[in-house]
Amino acid sequence: MEHIDHILIVDDDREIRELVSAYLKKNGLRATAVADGRQMRTFLEANTVDLIVLDIMMPGDDGLVLSRELRVGRHKATPIVMLTARSDEMDRIIGLEMGADDYLVKPFSARELLARIKAVLRRARMLPANLQVSEAGQLLRFGQWRLDTTARHLVDEAGTAIALSGAEYRLLRVFVDHPQRVLNRDQLLNLTQGREAELFDRSIDLLVSRVRQRLGDDAREPTYIKTVRSEGYVLSMPVEIVEPR
Repeated sequence: MEHIDHILIVDDDREIRELVSAYLKKNGLRATAVADGRQMRTFLEANTVDLIVLDIMMPGDDGLVLSRELRVGRHKATPIVMLTARSDEMDRIIGLEMGADDYLVKPFSARELLARIKAVLRRARMLPANLQVSEAGQLLRFGQWRLDTTARHLVDEAGTAIALSGAEYRLLRVFVDHPQRVLNRDQLLNLTQGREAELFDRSIDLLVSRVRQRLGDDAREPTYIKTVRSEGYVLSMPVEIVEPR
């Protein structure tokens, strides 16, 4: 039977929940709508979904708190599209830092949200452009680190797993798929978020900083992800495909 993507909508605005849910169903998706974090947790205890649409501004636990919670639990790999009533750049950056895969500013059209959902799902399932390898059990080694492409986390020399948010994983995956090649911010933003860079959008710089922290990289003299002035960033290490031990 063909898989039908299941989208969970978490928003305290009933009108938005009903509108989005009806539109997604009309366009061939499954949709479940809940009003807050408590209902979200209850639903996810017994169900799995393909993507979560998560409002930032909600009473109780807001979307940022819930996103951070999701990223350390069993749904850590589930893509998240955040909805925000604010257009401020810092809110978008914080949302991405908390683990969101994309964001949409209210008011929005249901058609645009559907397009964002499809783009995020497509990126989440995309095979690497260069290393056309089987995802099952593959590890990509660079320097003292291995990237587990199945569990979507880092593994250090001692075998300890380091959790990554969805955005962090995609950014690091782009680097390991294009090692020792300078990538500018526009390329990184488009490859990781599937859209052209917005003017003054600093989300890539923040994500690079977060990934450097995961790698234990010194921002002033990084070993792995180096800054190329006026050009972009480069993963300075060669990458090899290894089998798990």
